[in-house]
Amino acid sequence: MRWKGRRGSRNIEDRRTQRGSVRAGKAGGIGGLGLLAIVVVGYFLGVDVTPLLQATGGGQVTTGGGEITEADRQAGQFVSVVLADTEEVWTEIFHEQVGQPYNPATLVLFKGATQSPCGGASGASGPFYCPADNKAYLDTEFFTTLSRRLGASGDFAAAYVVAHEIAHHVQDELGILSQANRIRQQVSEAESNAISVRIELQADCLSGVWARYAQARFNSLENGDLKEAVNAAKQIGDDTLQRNAGRRPNPHSFTHGTSEQRQRWFSIGYKEASIQSCDTFSTDRL
Repeated sequence: MRWKGRRGSRNIEDRRTQRGSVRAGKAGGIGGLGLLAIVVVGYFLGVDVTPLLQATGGGQVTTGGGEITEADRQAGQFVSVVLADTEEVWTEIFHEQVGQPYNPATLVLFKGATQSPCGGASGASGPFYCPADNKAYLDTEFFTTLSRRLGASGDFAAAYVVAHEIAHHVQDELGILSQANRIRQQVSEAESNAISVRIELQADCLSGVWARYAQARFNSLENGDLKEAVNAAKQIGDDTLQRNAGRRPNPHSFTHGTSEQRQRWFSIGYKEASIQSCDTFSTDRL
């Protein structure tokens, strides 16, 4: 991905030098990157990780605080450029396809742990979007987990992660996220999970729309970038994650969609380049 030397976003809230802690759940005898990889998979990607934690004790994740390394600076600059791209692209798309202004999200960078109105955020919780404050939360160490633990390497795989969280903000701007979440609170767990899958697949599709516009606007994609994004979508499919965790895939527990679904909806968004093509709620074939 061609990103160096390009404009970054002003909508970055950098908390990486702050110190604090949040509950990380049942940590047990698994620590370090092993715990991080397992809990990241559970929180961000919708897998029940309880059987993997093997213990009853609680755990906390504490912010690193202090020095910002060169790797931290590079990651922060990269995220800032990708966020700026999403702002320009979604402003253009909203003007063309929605007929209303786009209000950008703020992206919070943190190390280790921080707080959000949606609950404690930690490196173990993975990237997420909080509609209560219109902010996306990201510990850039997740990019290392994505590459080394989940098999999704490359800068455009990381860009896909950012674009996916901003896509949730797009859903929020369109009124889709609040409506879907209201319904989820009124139905059974299985029905709620099914709605969650449609939310997440739509975010994948919107990420594809962003990628298509970003390429047209900035010529930012290099050979292999799309493959990196599609591979990331594959590696974080519910079925693949459950299988890699040594479990038999259980469709009723899926909350983000299968690998095939996630890849296909990202590709649909990239090919069609329209919000309308990402209507995962009225289709019978996900």
